[in-house]
Amino acid sequence: MKKRSFRVKNLIDTIGTHILLIAICFVFFFPVLWLVMASFSQSGSIYDIEGFFPDSFSLASYSRLFTDTTMYDYPNWLKNTLFVSIFSSVIGTVLVILTAYTISRFEFKSRKMLMKSALILNMFPSFMGMTAVYLIMVNFNLINQLWSLILIYAAGAPMGYLVQKGYFDTISNTIYEAARIDGASNIKIFKDITLPLSKPMIVYTALTQFAWPWSDFILPNLLLKNKDLWTVAVGLTHLDETQFTRFAAGSVFIAVPIVTLYFLLSRYLVVGVSAGAVKE
Repeated sequence: MKKRSFRVKNLIDTIGTHILLIAICFVFFFPVLWLVMASFSQSGSIYDIEGFFPDSFSLASYSRLFTDTTMYDYPNWLKNTLFVSIFSSVIGTVLVILTAYTISRFEFKSRKMLMKSALILNMFPSFMGMTAVYLIMVNFNLINQLWSLILIYAAGAPMGYLVQKGYFDTISNTIYEAARIDGASNIKIFKDITLPLSKPMIVYTALTQFAWPWSDFILPNLLLKNKDLWTVAVGLTHLDETQFTRFAAGSVFIAVPIVTLYFLLSRYLVVGVSAGAVKE
């Protein structure tokens, strides 16, 4: 009797958990699904969309993104976004990996103070420093420069070194000691031993550094006043309500590359994050 009661209770708990998970997924994914559906609608204005499903499906909004560029130059926005994201990812990944490796493997004065300072600074919202950032960019004549975005993204990247440091901490010191006995320098150890063992973490870092500028709105909106230099996030916000389906199509299209990368590199992401969270 007790065994049967336990099975019933376990079944109820399982059903309740699944219902709760389905409800949470619905809350999070419904706006995304609605936006995808709206992108295939033939009507352009948000006021013409009634219900969840469009009255008729069309690819006209996607076509207009790349053909009707007189007022809204989506291809140019996409090119700017890609330029900033790629260079920010490459430079930021190099800086994060070097920072994490240095703090993980070397003892030096003020090491703990630097770690604590970085941790405290990460607790503050990023928008708190926007005024200072803007004034610095003005003084250095870097307003309306795509490289100013790359500079800020790359400079801020090493602040998020903790996951990478956790990964390097898991690499056994025995490997490094054996290499030093064989006469390997620190640079050779890093190049020939650490980097080959760190492929999952490098992929994880590169992808996260790419995703930040790819979807960021605040910094580009603050620093880019020239319409020809807008990124996709800034450009889409300037579409009025009569261009809602184009906005939806642009939002869906910009999400496809990053989602595809996440699925293709998910194996490296899981290994990188899980290993970075392990502490000996």
